This record gives sequence, structure tokens and C-alpha cells, in this order.
Amino acid sequence: MYFLSGWPKRLLYPLGSPAEAPFHIQSDPQRTFFAVLAPARLSIWYSRPSVLIVTYKEPPKSSSQFGSYKQAEWRPDSTMIAVSTANGYILFFHITSTRGDKYLYEPVYPKGSPQMKGTPHFKEEQCTPALNLEMRKVLDLQAPIMSLQSVLEDLLVATSDGLLHLIHWEGMTNGRKAINLCTVPFSVDLQSSRGGSFLGFADVHIRDMEYCATLDGFAVVFNDGKVGFITPVSSRFTAEHLHGVWPQDVVDGTCVAVNNKYRLMAFGCASGSVQVYTIDNTTGAMLLSHKLELTAKQYPDIWNKTGAVKLVRWSPDNSVVIVTWEYGGLSLWSVFGAQLICTLGGDFAYRSDGTKKDPLKINSMSWGAEGYHLWVISGFGSQNAEIESDPNSIVKQPGILLFQFIKSVLTVNPCMSNQEQVLLQGEDRLYLNCGEASQTQNPRSSLAHSKHKPSREKSSFADGGLESQGLSTLLGHRHWHVVQISSTYLESNWPIRFSAIDKLGQNIAVVGKFGFAHYSLLTKKWKLFGNITQEQNMIVTGGLAWWNDFIVLACYNISDHQEELRVYLRTSNLDNAFAHITKAQAETLLLSVFRDMVIVFRADCSICLYSIERKSDGPNITAGIQVLQEVSMSRYIPHPFLVVSVTLTSVSTENGITLKMPQQARDAESIMLNLAGQLIMMQRDRSGPQIREKDSSPNQRKLLPFCPPVVLAQSVENVWTTCRANKQKRHLLEALWLSCGGAGMKVWLPLFPRDHRKPHSFLSQRIMLPFHINIYPLAVLFEDALVLGAVNDTVLYDSLYTRNSAREQLGVLFPFCVVERTSQIYLHHILRQLLLRNLGEQALLLAQSCSTLPYFPHVLELMLHEVLEEEATSREPIPDPLLPTVAKFITEFPLFLQTVVHCARKTEYALWNYLFAAVGNPKDLFEECLMAQDLDTAASYLIILQNMEVPAVSRQHATLLFNTALEQGKWDLCRHMIRFLKAIGSGESETPPPTPTAQEPSSSGGFEFFRNRSISLSQSAENVPASKFSLQKTLSMPSGPSGKRWSKDSDSAENMYIDMMLWRHARRLLEEVRLKDLGCFAAQLGFELISWLCKERTRAARVDNFVIALKRLHKDFLWPLPIIPASSISSPFKNGKFRTDAGVSNVQRSQSWLSNIGPTHHEIDTASSHGPQMQDAFLSPLANKGDECSIGSATDLTESSSVVDGDWTMVDENFSTLSLTQSELEHISMELASKGPHKSQVQLRYLLHIFMEAGCLDWCIVIGLILRESSTINQILVIIQSSEVDGEMLQNIKTGLHAVDKWASTDCPGYKPFLNIIKPQLQKLSEITEEKVQPEAFQPVTVGKTPEQTSPRAEESRGSSGHGSVPQGEVGGGSLVSRKEEDTARAEEEEPFQDGTYDCSVS
Repeated sequence: MYFLSGWPKRLLYPLGSPAEAPFHIQSDPQRTFFAVLAPARLSIWYSRPSVLIVTYKEPPKSSSQFGSYKQAEWRPDSTMIAVSTANGYILFFHITSTRGDKYLYEPVYPKGSPQMKGTPHFKEEQCTPALNLEMRKVLDLQAPIMSLQSVLEDLLVATSDGLLHLIHWEGMTNGRKAINLCTVPFSVDLQSSRGGSFLGFADVHIRDMEYCATLDGFAVVFNDGKVGFITPVSSRFTAEHLHGVWPQDVVDGTCVAVNNKYRLMAFGCASGSVQVYTIDNTTGAMLLSHKLELTAKQYPDIWNKTGAVKLVRWSPDNSVVIVTWEYGGLSLWSVFGAQLICTLGGDFAYRSDGTKKDPLKINSMSWGAEGYHLWVISGFGSQNAEIESDPNSIVKQPGILLFQFIKSVLTVNPCMSNQEQVLLQGEDRLYLNCGEASQTQNPRSSLAHSKHKPSREKSSFADGGLESQGLSTLLGHRHWHVVQISSTYLESNWPIRFSAIDKLGQNIAVVGKFGFAHYSLLTKKWKLFGNITQEQNMIVTGGLAWWNDFIVLACYNISDHQEELRVYLRTSNLDNAFAHITKAQAETLLLSVFRDMVIVFRADCSICLYSIERKSDGPNITAGIQVLQEVSMSRYIPHPFLVVSVTLTSVSTENGITLKMPQQARDAESIMLNLAGQLIMMQRDRSGPQIREKDSSPNQRKLLPFCPPVVLAQSVENVWTTCRANKQKRHLLEALWLSCGGAGMKVWLPLFPRDHRKPHSFLSQRIMLPFHINIYPLAVLFEDALVLGAVNDTVLYDSLYTRNSAREQLGVLFPFCVVERTSQIYLHHILRQLLLRNLGEQALLLAQSCSTLPYFPHVLELMLHEVLEEEATSREPIPDPLLPTVAKFITEFPLFLQTVVHCARKTEYALWNYLFAAVGNPKDLFEECLMAQDLDTAASYLIILQNMEVPAVSRQHATLLFNTALEQGKWDLCRHMIRFLKAIGSGESETPPPTPTAQEPSSSGGFEFFRNRSISLSQSAENVPASKFSLQKTLSMPSGPSGKRWSKDSDSAENMYIDMMLWRHARRLLEEVRLKDLGCFAAQLGFELISWLCKERTRAARVDNFVIALKRLHKDFLWPLPIIPASSISSPFKNGKFRTDAGVSNVQRSQSWLSNIGPTHHEIDTASSHGPQMQDAFLSPLANKGDECSIGSATDLTESSSVVDGDWTMVDENFSTLSLTQSELEHISMELASKGPHKSQVQLRYLLHIFMEAGCLDWCIVIGLILRESSTINQILVIIQSSEVDGEMLQNIKTGLHAVDKWASTDCPGYKPFLNIIKPQLQKLSEITEEKVQPEAFQPVTVGKTPEQTSPRAEESRGSSGHGSVPQGEVGGGSLVSRKEEDTARAEEEEPFQDGTYDCSVS
């Protein structure tokens, strides 16, 4: 509502001696002048500019007679001031203007400036008047005066002898007798018998009082702490005609303030709380509305030490109240008790070094015009300690402080509540929460939160059908869009009274003292009246609103003395010639627009509905306004000023299902009227005959009358509805949102039957649900289930000032105040309230309609968390716990597993048992995650299992997860799992085992990345063969001395255990010929591939079937099978078949290779391809999104990429020579078409390098064949000749190459040319084989493996608990891709594809 802004300003007070310090300030009724009292001085200050105009100083002689000044009160027309003195005198001062054309201050403009002196009202508006103060009359009441109050044309004075005097402003008592309070009867309510109890004590007198015009009476505080309300029973003001009521429970009242708009009386108490009372309309008794008090939760060190309430002051628009205590400090509250600001905590109370500051003590305060300033006279006793060091300090001189405020536009222009923007108005600027205007055409569906600055360019805006800005625009960032109000307009029209923004958030209009101006956020320009006389001739009375491109406002025409309703077009010049003007009967107090209707509330308590439509007569576009209906409300409204807001809505008690015609549901305009905090609804009366409205035009059709009003809610500050419709989110869009101050918010929610069934007649069709939010709501985003608000934030600058600088004090005493944008989700509150009332079906419908919101998972989590915290920590047993219901509700959504684990990780360990008793065993939930392939969530469950179960169980589950993650290539997760398993191991070896907590860095630290992951459940678990392995066996630790290990820290058995799993995975990848995955696995997990391959050279790392290996590599690396140019091919069918085979393979392979390696490899990639354009041309059909990244270590890359560079540069040269024959061109294109993507080439060369190092020559041959490089084959043969190579391997290579040759002749003739080139080398190979291989070493090629007893694997076979514990996913891998590839390979080969034919006794 109201927010502090910046630092307070200090007005220097001309001081004679400390005894003459000011202590009281009182503004005049228009808040233009302020009277400031010192013991013997009366000064008058002007509000803008804030300057002293005149001071009256009492001569010493009369000063001793009258005593010091005490209180001041202005006459309603600001021509007189009455001042009470200590000795019981009232002094009447006349304020007169000095003669002639003299002003105290005048603005000076440079020559030729546009501000002409000829504007009407120029002198009054921009100059400070020169005034004279003259004491005219003195009245002696012969008793100390306690309170002065101006009532209409009289002055009411309460004296300490228990009398009430009614004095005329001319200083005469008019012969009326003073009323003795002892003769006024008091009772609990006005219905009691006439002879109520009298006060009955001789020494009772009024300590403070204030007149309430809308209640027609006085709120009073007596000297004994009792409070009451005195009202005249008839028009005559005498003791016989007064009657008092009092509440019996207040005995420590200190002061009072009255809110006329809401009919509230706020009594400050000695306890430090403020009790706010209202009068019951029927009985006349005083009812407690609410209390304003600090809570121990928010202010633990000060909440009960504030002392008595010293002053209470309502703002000029009656929307907030400010309270100060004897102890000091300020607090600001909304009408019904929502706390907005309090200066007793945070940066107001503590310095940046943590020491406590003395609070600001306030002697007197008064609101400035429109509530933009609070004038405060501060006490200066508390700062003495600081002042001693600097006697000339400014704080020593008590001055006047000006606190500056920004307020929400809803306080003065409530029609803004049917929009989604937050708009705040300061005295010279506006704060908006919409982003750049160029961003506002975001369609509703794009919910991306744009954190970046939107593009600056203008764009054609969507048509008027788009009624709402995108969520990203309204939420985008924390900064306000600040619009400075045109200084030309402000100069003669300060202060700004109303402002409004259009639906799309692109145009703003503001209203000052006269006229109005509007601003476009697109052009960044203000539009003012061209003719200043027209501007100064209109006073806007009832607020203003936008309707499409038009500004609708109600105003008073000064020259014609006529109330009018005007409509101005935004795009035309601002001039009455382009306005549509309709005369009105009475002054308009409120105005609001709903669809194509304008609703107006007038001072004669009538409501008038107008239709508004766009008209284009000739070149000019105007809007036409016609009266539709008038409704008199005088029977229901005691005083027109009490109506806070009036609006038309489509909300009704019937939500459209039971109506005879569904169309009426949308047009069911109901009038919502906020009458002093009571929300009253008047619906159309549909009981009569219904007229079919097909033929008649809307202007002729007769509107239905309204039913009598119904009260919907009490203590309502703001109401939000929308006229948009959305079938998907009917709950949220057809609801009515209420803000109820300290009681939080309420929503009047429609209840719909499921699947359009007939509703039960006994069920209500709407339900009012209360809920609390932590921010003050300023706007509701209906579809997005968000409340937007603003909150004060503070910044300390005290460290910038040295101790002795004169500026020090204000910067040190006060932090700098800024206003921050905030937002809050409210959906979980509503779901919870529905579940609490057994309306689970409605909750489900509502939740499903919002399940697409980006923060929907967070909503479920919040609901679960709040219910868990409340129920698990409650002292008494809960008879009907809500947690099981909430848990069951959440299982309806796919995010159930994630929600539960996130909630558990954010609550303390002590509550976990309660939570899992409701949602299920964490072990089962973990297995569900694995089944659903949701590994990241499963990893979060591991942390919970680690804390709730014994280490053996968590190791078993961790192993399951580790193997699944390996299979799916989730490398990040694998790395975390390795660390996790090591942590479990190290924890287990100690005795006794420690109980790990969730905060243990080794376990939870690495899992932080799960929170922001989005998890897809697209892969199902159906395709995992269950028969491969059984899950029943538990893992046992491999024991005994381990042999030579490749890992550096080979001390612990735990590392050995992890290595076993890694080795097993690598072996599987090789046996399934998944070289690409193997390279990825090694690079990501730092697996030492070369040393492992050396050991496995004769077992897992040998090639069993060269043809299958070749085909598999072609497919994995997207490498096309070689083809022969068409001219030389005998069978075109075969060629075609194999082209398509190569083309299809890229779809099946989507595994990204080494997905997380840094940018250096990307750079190398680009650097090493000199002809990217040629690559694109020939390889586009094989491009694949998955293969976005590069490979292993940089040194290997540089070795291999030099060859690549050579290849590409050679091609470049060929292309550059233009004299190419047709056959040469064909040859070059064939060369290019038979190469795979550049990245695959680099990867293959890297693998070739690895296998060479490890001495796996058979794999080197296969890769050499794919790359079709005879040099590679030669190199291998050189190695074979020079070194001792196992004869069995040679035999394997020879047999494999023969198989390839045979396959090439029958199935893939493209390989024949290359095989012919390397024939001589093959001859050499067979010769070497004959020499080297001894007869006893021969073994049939079909045998898959060497016997298990060979020594290098002896140490591994010890972990004989074996594969029993490997998850099902290890072979199936959960990825359809690999299985499909195997099937295709199997179809091509007659003999079965040997995958996984290894011994299962190995771990």
C-alpha cells in the first residue's frame, strides 16, 4: 500500500534557544499549510516548496500570563488557527494575505522558456504566498485544556475539569452551556435502557478525542484509560441529547485516531498495541475489529518493550495508519492490520557493525498532501551520547523531518484492481512492474521467465484481444520501470491524485489538481493539453480508467459548473474538441470499466451503468457513451463517502451450470461494492421471464434489474476479478480474490461438477477459502496462480560517513529505503484448503489445470512441506491428520517421486519417519525411480537411505544405481556415485559405524545439481529383460589381497570394488562392439583404458567377428559404407540397399560422445576442418544432433588432427584447379561421400591411437579398414614384424581379414578396391603367420573366449558373488537404441550375434 522511499529530508528550524524547540505540528484541512508550535511561537510552513512563511512570537509578558502553547487546530477554510495554552486560554489567530501582488517566493524562468506567465492560476500554484498572522481574540476557559477538535463550524474543547465546551470560531460561546461529562449516560450499546451508568467520578476528563463525520460522533479516551464513543441522539448538542458507548475490556487507552472512510476508531494503549473498533450497525455497540501489535516472532527483542502508544495517524486517503510509541520508532499498517513497515528492526535498529541504534523519538506528526510526505517533529533526547563529541551537530537542533512515501494506485483509484500490473505512484514519478514495452506482446502461453533485458526495438502490437501481458513481462526482473512525471504538468498541478495504466501496460494516465496527462511507454513521450485553459477548467473527481485506446474519466467543469463524463482518444491531440462529453446529474465518486461498460458511483448514492462503443465519424474516431441502467443504493448506503470501490464482474453465486442459457453466465454482471470494508454483491434478478436476445441489438435490449445486496465478506481492502475467460483454468478465472489486511487473503472459488455431470442441489456452487501470504498483495495474476506485491528494503550507508562529518546523522540514523518487487505462489494454500474440506475432486481439477505452470512442482512440494512441518511438530496428537490425504493427492501427478524426495531433503531428519510413514518406504520409492529410469531422483533417495538404513543397504542400492547410470551414459551421476560408494566404504570400515547426517559433505555435497534438473520419464522399463540377472543377491565386499591395480589409491577394498564394476562395464562395451561408448566412458570417468586393454588383449579386447565389428562401427560412427561409382557397378540394387542402410543408421544412434568436455576441443574441431562448406554439402544427410562434442585428451587430438588437416587441404587444392575432367570430379565426390563426419574421423583416430598403445592390433586393423588408409595397415604390419606378437592374435587377424574379403565380394563391393590395394601386405601377413605361430597354439576361430584360468584374471575371479547383483539395465541398458542395432546386425548375419557370452561368475 504505502512504502518508504529514500532518506527523510530535514527542514532546518530557525532556533533561538533549545527552550524554543518545536514540539507540535498540525496541517490544515487541505494539507497545504502546516502550523508548527514551540513554547512561545506559532509558525506557518508551506508544503511545496517546504519553506517557513511566517512566525508569530508571543511577548514575554503575555507569555507568562497564558503559559506555553500546547495544541493547534485549523478552521475548515484555513483562515484561522486556534491555539490552546497551558493556563487554560485559547488564542485565535487570523491568517491574512499581504496586500497587493506580493509573493514570498516566485519561480524565475530563463528568457524565452515555454513557461509563460499568462497561465491562469499561475501565481497561486507556483508561488509561495506571503501571509500575516494576527492574534484577534483570547478566550479563558479557566482549566487546563486537554483536547481541541474542529467540528464543522464549531470548535469542541475538552478541559481537565471534565467539561466539553462548544465554541464558535469567532471566539464566542454563543451562550451555550458547557457539557459536564458526568451527566452523559454510558452503556455497552445503544439498545440498553435510556438510563445508562454515568461516569460517576469527579475527576474524570477527556484526554484525547477525535470527531468522526461518517459515524457522527466522537471517539474519546478518558484520563483513567477507558475509551468510548459519544454520539448525539438528536440534532441538538446538549448533555441530555448525548449518549456514550464503551467497550468493557479497554482500560489503558492513551490516544485515538478515526478513519472516516472505513468507520474505524484506532485506540492506542499503554501496552503498546493499537485496538481498532467499529460500531455495530444494529445495536450501536463498539466491536473490536482487529489489533495492531508487534509479534514476538518478528521482533523478539523489542515487541513488549515499546512503551505506550504515543500517536496514531490515518493517511489522507484512509488506507494506512501510522503508529509511534514512547520508546520511539514508526510503524505503518494497512486499514485491516497488515504490517507494512516497522522501524524497530533490521537496518533501522542496527548499524552495519551490529551495534544497536537509539530509535527515533517522535513528538508530533502530520501527513502531507495525498500522503506523499509525513511531517515529523522528532524528540532529540536519545541522541545525546553521540552529540557530546560534536556540539554543533545538526541533530542537536530539533528540526522537522519529512519522510517520503510511494503508494499503490489502488489506494486512490480502486478500478485498477481488475488488471495484472502493479503501479505505484510517488509525488513526481510512477513505478511500474511491466518490463520494456517492446516485450509486452508476449503471448500468454510463453511462460519462459526472461531474466535478460528485452530487445529495444519496437514491434507491432497484438490486437486488443490479447488482454494480458506475458508472465515473463510481469515477473521478469526485480527492478521497477520508473516513469518521471512531466515537470510541465506537475508545476501547476501538483500533487498527483490518480493514475491508471491500460490493460497491455503500454500507456499511463495521471491526474493532478487540474486536468490530466498521459504517457506512452513505447514512444517515451508525455501528451499534455495544448490549451492550458481547458486543462485548468476541469477537476477529475472519480478516478480514471482506460478502455482500449480511450481514457474514461469523470470530472467537474469549473466554468459551466457541471459534472461530466468524458472520453478522450489516446492517439489524437489532447483537446476537448476530440473528446466525447456526457453530462452527469451528480458528482461522480468512483468509476470503473468492465468489458464495454462503464460503471459509475455518484454522490447521491446511485450507481449508473453506461455502454461505451467506438465510433468513427469521418476522419475523427471517438467513443460513444449511452446510459444503460441506473440503480439507487441510498437504502443500503448510510454515507456515499463510505464506498471504497465499485466494480462490475461476471462472478455470481451460480457458476453457469444451472442457468437456463450458458451465455448468461459470462454476461452475468454482478455489482461488487466495498462499503467500508464490507463486500456487498448485487446480482441480476433472473427469476422473471427470460427474453431471447438474438434479434434485438444490445442498445435496445432491456437490462435485468438487480437483486437486493448480499454481504460476501468483512474487512475487505481490495477486490480482484478478471473478465477474461479460459476453459482450461475456469477455477482461477471465475474466482473472486479478496485482500483482508492482517487476516491474509480470501478466494471465492467456484466448484464445478466433474465431466459436466449435474451438480448436487445440496452442494454450494462457490466456497470462500482463507489463506495467508507473506507479502502485501497489489495484483493477482489469475492464470499464473501468482500474487504480485512490493516490499520495503533498506540499504545502510552509515560506513560512508566519518564520525565527525556534519552530514553524518541522517545517513547513520536511517537506512536508505528502496521498494522491491515481490511475488508469491498461492496455489498450494488453496489446494490444501480444499483437501481440508474433503473437496479432493475439486483440488484435483484445479491442480490439473495448472500442471503446466513452470513452478507447479514447487507448489506440490510447498504443500507437502507445510503440512508435514505443522503435523510432525505439533505437541498434541492430531485427530484428523492431513498428511496422508496430501500424500495420496500428490501421487496423482507424475512428479510424485521427485516431490517427496525434494521435500525430505529440505526438512530435518527428525521428521523423515513421519513423512515416509505417509508416502511409502524410501526403498520402494528408490526402486520405482529406477523402474521409471529417473536416475537423478533415485540418487536423491540414496541420500535418504544412507541416513535411514544400515550401510550395506545403501551400498546395495548405490551399486544398482551406479550400474544403471553406467549403462545409460549418465557420466555426471557416475562420478558422484563413485564418490558416494567410496564415502560409504570409508564410513563402514571404522567401528563402531558413525551415523551420517544429511549434511555430510561427502554424501550430499555432490548431489546439489539434482534440484534444478528436469527429469523425463519417457523411457519405459518394459524393454529391460528380467531374465538376464536376478536382483535378490546382496553384494559382498571383495576380500583378500588385491593384485596389481591401475588405480593410484589402491589401499582400500572399496576402490577395488568400484574398479571391478568399471572393468566389467568396459568388458561389456567391447564385447558388444560399442567402441564409441567405450571411448566416452573412458574419457568421462578417467578410466585408464590403455593399461586395462593391455591386460585384456587376449580376452575381452580381441575381435571375434571382424565383419560384425566393421558393420557396427560404420553404424556407431555414422560412417558410410564405401560405394563404387555407378559406371563400374554390376548390381545397382545392392548398391542402393547399402546406401539406405548407412542413411538409416544415423537415426538410431543418438548417444552424444564425451558430452561434457570443455571448449578447447570444439576449437580444435573447427580449426582442423578447412573446408566446412564441402563437408556440409556432402554430409548433410548424415548430420546428427547427438554428436555435438569432441573427444579425449588434447595431445591425442593434435597427433591425429594433423593427418586430417592434410586430407582436407589436399581436397582444397584439387577443387581450386579448374581443369578437372568429369571422371576426376566423380572420383573426388565419391571420396568425400565415403567419409563420415569430421568428428567421427577424429574419434576413430583417437581410438586407433589407444589400441596401438595397448597392442590390440586386431582392433587397429578394423579401424584401419573403416578409415581405408593403407598406411595404417602398413604400420600395423611393421609392428607385427618387429616385435613379439602372440601367434593367436595373428591367426585371428588373418581369419578376420579373410572373412571381411568374403563379405566384401558378396555384400559390399565398395570395399573391394581398398582390399586390393592392401593385398600385398596381407600376403606378407600370412607369411609371418606361418613362421610365428606354433602348431600347438592353434585354436578354432569359433571359440568365443580363451579359458578362464589364465593368470591375469585370477585376482578378479575372486569376487565370485558375481553378476547376481548387476541391475537388469546392465545388458538391456534401458536404451532401445542398442537393442535395435543388435537386431539389425543379427538380421544381416545368419549366425547369432554373440553378445554377453562371458562367464557370470566374474564380478
